[in-house]
Amino acid sequence: MSKHTYIIGEIGQNHNGSVDLANLLIDLVSKPIEELLFGLDLSGMDAVKLTKRDLNEELSASQMNRTYDSPHSFGNTYGKHRAFLELSDEQHFEVFKHAKSKGLDFVETLCAQGCLTLLRLFTPEYLKVASRDLTNLPLLSAMAETQIPIILSTGMAGKEELDQAIDTIGKYHQKISILHCVSEYPTHPQNVNLATITFLIKHYPEFTVGYSDHTIGIATPSAAVAMGAKIIEKHITLDRRMKGTDQAGSLGPDGVNRMVRDIRLMDMSIGVEKMFISDGALSASHKLERSIATNRLMKLGEIIQESDIHLLSPGDGFKWSQKSKVIGKALNVNLEKDEIIYSKDLT
Repeated sequence: MSKHTYIIGEIGQNHNGSVDLANLLIDLVSKPIEELLFGLDLSGMDAVKLTKRDLNEELSASQMNRTYDSPHSFGNTYGKHRAFLELSDEQHFEVFKHAKSKGLDFVETLCAQGCLTLLRLFTPEYLKVASRDLTNLPLLSAMAETQIPIILSTGMAGKEELDQAIDTIGKYHQKISILHCVSEYPTHPQNVNLATITFLIKHYPEFTVGYSDHTIGIATPSAAVAMGAKIIEKHITLDRRMKGTDQAGSLGPDGVNRMVRDIRLMDMSIGVEKMFISDGALSASHKLERSIATNRLMKLGEIIQESDIHLLSPGDGFKWSQKSKVIGKALNVNLEKDEIIYSKDLT
């Protein structure tokens, strides 16, 4: 029985302040995935995620007012840049409704207690705690009080910080998922340390463990699934060349298709912890394995000796381990050299 990895497409700020652009991203990730070689129709992503900030609780006044002249800037100060990218509660609701119309779950990253106002309009399936807010215990308490399941990213945390976060949420509920994450954009391969996934599975068996990926490409999420991650989160975009700091490190349409395809195939591939001959391998076994065969012309009535036999394909006859069923037996037919000996040929 195959597993099902819960895949979240993180829109983040890649909507560039536009509800229409956010909805186009939802259209992108809601499409089913085809695997043409085996004729498989694979399920697409399971959820999309937006981020909500309260700019009154974001940065110091000096940082909000500092000049921001990056090519990716949407305003001449960082505060104006952030304000441009911020969707209102009502706009988040519009995106939520579009996601639900496409059969997708909705995840909200809330970056301040003031952001909880959007919960008056709708209830997402999950609330997400960004890595930078794992130590923001007042925010965690406010989010946990809603009783909505919470996903924690650990990109800026050690075990002590994670335990404090879990203890804070645990006063209200235990509906917690933990995502291994590295807050480096993009993450250098040497810093990924996927072995943290198995560490989390071992030390937090009561919680769902996953992986929030910031690497380039699609190999690492599939590897994370193979290591036991049950949730994968990945930034998505319509075009990696678009303006915006996260666009270049996100997955475009082709990348989304290939990553989801590979994860769904990985889900099917993991299987069970035992060794057996699969149904698909039986035909190959019959075709390619070796069977006992004659190494000379043999006549009706001859008694087969070990010197008369060797091994050839196909593999639908006697194996060498079964040679006692052949040696010492008489043939009831003539057999040419290099022909498989079957039970019907023996008296």
